[in-house]
Amino acid sequence: MTDAGGTEAGRDGVPAAALDSLRGLALGDGFGQRWSFREPREAAGMIRARRIPDEAPWHWTDDTAMALCVVRVLLRARAVDPEALAREFAAAYAADPGRGYGRGMHELLPRLASDPGGWEARARALFGGRGSLGNGAAMRVAPLGAWFAGDPQRAAAEAAASAAVTHAHPEGVAGAVAVAVAASLAAGGRGGAPAAPEDLLGETAGATPGGPVRDGLLAAAALPAGTPAHRASDVLGNGARVRASDTVPFALWSAAHHLDDLVPALWSTAEGLGDVDTTCAITGGVVAARTGLRAVPAAWRELCEPLPDPVDAPDGGAR
Repeated sequence: MTDAGGTEAGRDGVPAAALDSLRGLALGDGFGQRWSFREPREAAGMIRARRIPDEAPWHWTDDTAMALCVVRVLLRARAVDPEALAREFAAAYAADPGRGYGRGMHELLPRLASDPGGWEARARALFGGRGSLGNGAAMRVAPLGAWFAGDPQRAAAEAAASAAVTHAHPEGVAGAVAVAVAASLAAGGRGGAPAAPEDLLGETAGATPGGPVRDGLLAAAALPAGTPAHRASDVLGNGARVRASDTVPFALWSAAHHLDDLVPALWSTAEGLGDVDTTCAITGGVVAARTGLRAVPAAWRELCEPLPDPVDAPDGGAR
């Protein structure tokens, strides 16, 4: 991995925007995860005061572990190979199952280790045959969107394929599509003026399948300018219900309103509390696809758990 500048042409075949997005996702994940250890009143006070949690390291969670898997598959195939992705997810889980995986993944991923080709049937069988409508496919997908910078249609198609390996419910797939499209648009705008928030959210909604996620994006685009982050999360959700529709609209609202400012974007997202590691991972992955990590303070980078090189085999990282 390179330094925090994020301006190079890429590394070992990973496009620069995708590498930056992965780093931003991991930073947001680790930063957000620290708030889950605090009583909500204390967390809210620290966030309002912009006082960072100084316990080191800021461990990243399954959000980052699974995002690394997505990038590894793209490195090999330049597209999503669902069976290969199933193998990667299973291997990462086996290496470190304590990264905060949800209930459905504790059920699914050990089975994929012995039957990666059965991913479709096994994903559909979750939650009584409904499939997962959670935010797990969305939380990991921003680097995929950045990989296909400026090509939101391709990003949407690849995101849907990546989501289906674990999230068969249409809502879970729609969440991944929305995040990938937003990251593709953000990465495609590197070097230019940022899109207006309502334009980014509206274009993302237009590429997202109909349903609760898309409805939430349209609601996000319609919020008045100057809406405080905590008020936006009251309207849009903050991930506490662990559903894509309760997570993605707020995370992308925060990204759209801070598209050139990664650190303020993460603070804004944290103000919503809820599933903060996931909302911050999504926001961080989208914004960093455009900005890189140049403006991230050294103190933040030192506190965050190191990110392994995405070309390495999964080893669970140091915990």
